[in-house]
Amino acid sequence: MSEISKLRWQCRRGMKELDLLLENYLNRDFNKASPADQLAFVNLLNLPDPILLAYVMNQQQPATEDERRVVTRLRRSPRN
Repeated sequence: MSEISKLRWQCRRGMKELDLLLENYLNRDFNKASPADQLAFVNLLNLPDPILLAYVMNQQQPATEDERRVVTRLRRSPRN
C-alpha cells in the first residue's frame, strides 16, 4: 500500500465534514506542500477527532506553526 493510500485511509474519520476537508487537502495540497507541512498533516491525522475538529472550527490552536498553517489551509479548502 502506498503512502498516499495510507494517508487517504487515515482521512476517513467518520465525520463527513472532517472527511471532506482532509481528503481535499490530501488531493489538492499535500503533494505540493513543503516537507514540514506534509509532516504536520500526518501529525494532525494522528489526533483524536474532537481535537482535530476543535482546530478546524477555530476553537483551539495547534501547538506548532506548521500545524497551524495546515489547519488554515484545511479551513479554506472547498467542501465538495
